[in-house]
Amino acid sequence: MDTDNPSEPAERSRQLIGLLAEERRLRAFAAVALGADSAGQVAEAAGLTAKDTALALLRLREQGAVTDRPDGGLTVSYGLLRELARTERSTRRSGDAVLDTFVRGGRLVRLPAQWTRKKQVLRHIAEQSFEPGVEYPERVVNERLRGWCEDADDTDHVTLRRYLVDLGHLRRSDGVYTRVTAA
Repeated sequence: MDTDNPSEPAERSRQLIGLLAEERRLRAFAAVALGADSAGQVAEAAGLTAKDTALALLRLREQGAVTDRPDGGLTVSYGLLRELARTERSTRRSGDAVLDTFVRGGRLVRLPAQWTRKKQVLRHIAEQSFEPGVEYPERVVNERLRGWCEDADDTDHVTLRRYLVDLGHLRRSDGVYTRVTAA
């Protein structure tokens, strides 16, 4: 990662996500994480050509996601990942213990039973999923809310959508949804 400005952990996190958003780099990164420690092993494990492997490893090394061990093998920069995770947790707003309990890794674990906590979690989902004033067709709303529900126990995207409309986070008109900003 760009270490010229270590005071920008959020930017470093975004860079890492962008780096891994490209499929060949993600496959190469996964191969290293699973134990491949040479370009040949990475190519074989990731199903990549030698050229694609070399380019992926070059970018992963440049950004600090993969480093060379003293013995010459490859390894994931687990220290960097821990640092970014630690920084992310420490930069959360105070009072987010509720979110830490019910939302993990950008996924809803479950909806809280207590109404005030449920409202806090739903507000968070609305803020993270939709820009204020932008119109979203129902299909897009459903796709974004499905992502939150992948790990949730007994909660589906329809339930989330209904709560978000009922609580006034989303306004619905003719199958088009708009996020409403708090007054």
